[in-house]
Amino acid sequence: MAEPTIHAGAAAAIFAGTYVLVSARRLHFVPLGRPVAALAGAVLMVLVAGMPREEAYRAVDHDTLALLLGMMGIVAYLAEAGFFGMAEGFLVRRFPTPAALLAGTAVLSGVLSALLVNDAVCLFLTPVVVLLCRRLGLPYAPFLMAVATSANIGSVATLVGNPQCMILGNLGSLEFRSYAARMAPVAAVALAANTGLLLLYFRKSLGPPRHLEAPPPAVDRPGLKRGIATVVLVFAGFLAGLPLGWCGLAGFTLLALLSRADPSPILKRIDWSVLLFFAGLFVVVRGFAMTGLPDESWAKVPEPGLSSLGGRAILAAVLAVGSNVVSNVPIVMVAAPKIAALGAGDAGWHLAAMATTFAGNLTLLGSVANIIVAEGAREHHELGFLEYLKFGVLSTIVSLSIGVVML
Repeated sequence: MAEPTIHAGAAAAIFAGTYVLVSARRLHFVPLGRPVAALAGAVLMVLVAGMPREEAYRAVDHDTLALLLGMMGIVAYLAEAGFFGMAEGFLVRRFPTPAALLAGTAVLSGVLSALLVNDAVCLFLTPVVVLLCRRLGLPYAPFLMAVATSANIGSVATLVGNPQCMILGNLGSLEFRSYAARMAPVAAVALAANTGLLLLYFRKSLGPPRHLEAPPPAVDRPGLKRGIATVVLVFAGFLAGLPLGWCGLAGFTLLALLSRADPSPILKRIDWSVLLFFAGLFVVVRGFAMTGLPDESWAKVPEPGLSSLGGRAILAAVLAVGSNVVSNVPIVMVAAPKIAALGAGDAGWHLAAMATTFAGNLTLLGSVANIIVAEGAREHHELGFLEYLKFGVLSTIVSLSIGVVML
């Protein structure tokens, strides 16, 4: 069967245009927003660039979307039960100074993101952090940066931590337990380093030590017990080697059945635009890959031998730069065939997961999690591009160095 064809020039232009629209926070002359921009790119790939419809359908990674939907549903039930408010209240009681609370928030964000998908964690943790900062008179920027950067770093610990890890897991047929055993220590060391950087960088913003107190949050204890028990069951399924996407969907369905209530409020909490964004992006990236331009660009990169520190550093640098040029999910999909061709087994996939995930901390536009945090806090604090970049560069260099050495 002949390979499907596409108009290379049109596909490249559509890819570039989609990236501009996705990267810009809001263009006044084309106020589409990122999800619709990705959808528009997918439509143009088919109608203008001539991408076969069957190829567009095949381009969508349904397992990744299923896992995202399932995990976001579980997180929505946990948020409804007051889990995130309870967690932050616990931190204030255990870490009752600004510096200690910042460190606790960073660790909480990182750990939860390894278990519950970083985008969903940021979606529900950001309002809690904003409320705490407002109540306690704390500066917003350090805590918003802690949520975003720690969520990105912690998410690399498991295959369900972020979308690019989910995609790499599916493409590389990675096993959940072996991946976590290899990547969790990398995430832990990088998270500890990032937390230390946060404390050093924002030490003046936090002001002198003082005792903090927060009122106890409202918690739905039966709902909380159901949510936590379901998370345990879902991760048992992950560890047993069951399909990740269907385990997530099963957990979401189980919570809906056990709650015995109208799920409409929960469904409204799910960020459906994220699913639309990734579905459209899958098609756009596949169309760009069909032009052959990614293959030509990759051929110009020195062959990265993963057995040496220098080789790992080269591949990590290329993927990190690519993640901030075309975003981490697109670069993963574009580079996946070449990573597989390296013949390094799981090592290539592990390095790709680390580099594309940690690179998300470089700029405000580096990951969807960063954007979620910035958008969620914009009524109280406008997290600016340069404000983020100043700390993001430092965090990314340190965490990437740790990852390259440990892997």
